[in-house]
Amino acid sequence: MIAETKKILSDQKIKITATTVRVPVFNCHSISVNVEFNTPITLEGAMDTLKKARGVVVVDDTAKMLFPTVLDADGKDEVFVGRVRLDDSATNGLNMWIVADNIRKGAATNTVQILEALI
Repeated sequence: MIAETKKILSDQKIKITATTVRVPVFNCHSISVNVEFNTPITLEGAMDTLKKARGVVVVDDTAKMLFPTVLDADGKDEVFVGRVRLDDSATNGLNMWIVADNIRKGAATNTVQILEALI
């Protein structure tokens, strides 16, 4: 996760920590992500950006206990994001839970989509 993120973003200076947990699911990866930005962010701004992002589906309604699960992502190309919240432990920090079908949305698909965006 660490090496791939640095490679995809072409930035070897990005500070990343990762913990891998194996759970018995057929496919799909789920990750808890903590991001620290250079400038202040708001939860509303982050949610708006995520909702507008191509290929991202926001599933985030804590009152109704709605958040992304492997059942949401299984067999789909989209990346599901939820439990988005500001992180007070980091300057300009944001936490989120991300789930994607690793068979359909993996390194090869990401590579093609990055190339399409660049072309």
